[in-house]
Amino acid sequence: MKRIVVKIGSNIIADEKAGLDAGRVAAIASDVAAVRASGYDVVVVSSGAIAAGMGKLGLIKKPKDIKLKQASAAAGQSILMWAYERSFATCGEKVAQVLLTREDLSDRKRYINAKNTLLTLLSYGIVPIINENDTVSTDEIKFGDNDNLASLVSSLIEAERLIILSDVDGLYTEDPKQSSRARLIGRIDEITPDIEKTAGSAGSIIGTGGMYSKILAAKRALTNGIIVHIISGRKEGLLPSLIKGGDHGTLFTPKKEKISSRKGWIAYGSRSKGSLVIDNGAVKALVEGGKSLLPSGIVSVEGNFDTGDAVYCLDLKGNRIAKGIINYSSSEIGRIKGCKTSEIESALGYKYSDEAIHRDNLVMI
Repeated sequence: MKRIVVKIGSNIIADEKAGLDAGRVAAIASDVAAVRASGYDVVVVSSGAIAAGMGKLGLIKKPKDIKLKQASAAAGQSILMWAYERSFATCGEKVAQVLLTREDLSDRKRYINAKNTLLTLLSYGIVPIINENDTVSTDEIKFGDNDNLASLVSSLIEAERLIILSDVDGLYTEDPKQSSRARLIGRIDEITPDIEKTAGSAGSIIGTGGMYSKILAAKRALTNGIIVHIISGRKEGLLPSLIKGGDHGTLFTPKKEKISSRKGWIAYGSRSKGSLVIDNGAVKALVEGGKSLLPSGIVSVEGNFDTGDAVYCLDLKGNRIAKGIINYSSSEIGRIKGCKTSEIESALGYKYSDEAIHRDNLVMI
């Protein structure tokens, strides 16, 4: 079975004043059911719990206080799932709720457990409905947004496509709500700095609906060989039409050489616990030579980390060059930085590995 992840933003199915739009949920469920009928497994990543729960708490505006956000999410998640349960049942489909936090995907063992759960649900013909567990999430453990979560889930289940439903038809050359000259960009083969600028900076409203976060999510998915689409989430029938070859929204084509699932987790799933500043020779060895990182190339250590944690590799100017799984703790690296391989054991009294980070556990950024 081919796999697709469909990401649905809260602005597609909910409104701060009106709450959850049951009709829109039903229309999306019908489209997803049609996609499944054509031979695809589908995982849905859906926001909307906070907006759906505001009415229960008598809130008029979206809360800014973290406790109120969590309370709204708790009150609204059941409303959200009931809407999906009812809508998919009408189409003869079954759903399951899956709530995730950032820590569930940053820890390798929990990452694998999440993957096994999702693949098992799909094997039983069930549509997983995934949302961030906002009830317990704090800024330190949040994904940032569900665009990022959808990208990580796409990599997790090794999806063929990530389809992001937006409140506009795709990525435009300008904000279509403010310029009559705005033109829809139908296909993007590489996400360049100019493309990111077109989408607007973080927190911008250019392109509406947080287009910048969607572009970043697409960028992550593309490195895993996943095709990405941004299409309107307010037009019925686009999803099944897209799967059949219809031309809708903006298509992002992936790189021919994709990274492995494990390296995808290192790059985007794992949470960095620190950084290593490396010299120019080490940068060249990593970037041009495809080598492992040796202690001799390490200039300094930042942060506290243990063996097996993810760390960034920075050049002398502070630019991120790579990310990898470290073979030594921060205190051990502090003692062997600048040392040759033959000097590790005398410096520590033991040696785990010749490499600080082996090439197999290293991803270039």
